[in-house]
Amino acid sequence: MKVVLVSAVALIDVDGRVLLAQRPAGKSMVGLWEFPGGKVETGETPEVALIRELHEELGINTWQSCLAPLTFASHSYEDFHLLMPLFACRKWDGVPQSKENQALKWVRPMDLRSYPMPEADIPLIPILRDWL
Repeated sequence: MKVVLVSAVALIDVDGRVLLAQRPAGKSMVGLWEFPGGKVETGETPEVALIRELHEELGINTWQSCLAPLTFASHSYEDFHLLMPLFACRKWDGVPQSKENQALKWVRPMDLRSYPMPEADIPLIPILRDWL
């Protein structure tokens, strides 16, 4: 089974809310809410991939020193296995804006379960809720 490495981030604002992005039409798992991020390309580290993805998807800039490894997801889907490190980030330049037609929402940690998410993301919720 193919292993896909995806890097994701819990962007945490000054009020302790976490940013979720809704998967837009044309992508698999359309309509589900997820932590921002994306595939790690050949030659990239998870941190470099995340910095690139945040710039491309949300128009913000952050730095490797601001990405704190928090936990990870390891989940088998039908045709691949997802390995996804989740970083926490509280410092970035710019205001997150949708650059790829995805809806964005700042969510309190205790409300994360109210948003339908990909199966791999669900086990991350209690970790974030307890940590924040």
